[in-house]
Amino acid sequence: MLVVPTASSDRPDGETDHYLVQQCLKGDTRSFRVLYRRHQQRVRSILYQLCDPSALDDLVQDVFLRAWKGLPKFRQSAQFSTWLYRIAWNVASDQRRAVAQGRTRLQVIGSQTLTQYDDPGVTQLHYQDLVKRGLASLSADHRTILVLHDLEEVPQKEVAEILSIPVGTVKSRLFHARAAMRQFLQKEGVQL
Repeated sequence: MLVVPTASSDRPDGETDHYLVQQCLKGDTRSFRVLYRRHQQRVRSILYQLCDPSALDDLVQDVFLRAWKGLPKFRQSAQFSTWLYRIAWNVASDQRRAVAQGRTRLQVIGSQTLTQYDDPGVTQLHYQDLVKRGLASLSADHRTILVLHDLEEVPQKEVAEILSIPVGTVKSRLFHARAAMRQFLQKEGVQL
């Protein structure tokens, strides 16, 4: 008799990412579903900040499809989340390149909409718009650092692993990205 796990049995104590990856490598698709549920919200959030929101669902699926296909190459000494966020960053980079080839910068900005929140207040909408426009004004490197470190709260060492750069470069880019964002906000009349 086949027993289908319920939502409450998807994350029993002791099922670490490492264990679930080992099970996936043995062909256990249930373990991959658990990994998906565990990490999809964070992947979605990273992609939302770095990409056109209209393609978000497809991009999230692309990340997890690449992860599933790439599991045999995953280094077991690394954290699964770091590896997965690196894949998300690669997908975002690929999508940005494709968009840049197909549209002008003005078209990209014009097509971005706030779709994550159903009924936020006017102040919240204004704040979200400012942050979105501020991030769009940054270089891809600076935007990525701010999204991963400041918005997603990924530690600097893990950001360095995700982006394959030294921790010192993360610190430098973070300093310059924050300065550029501060300058953008001041130009928009925000008192800091």
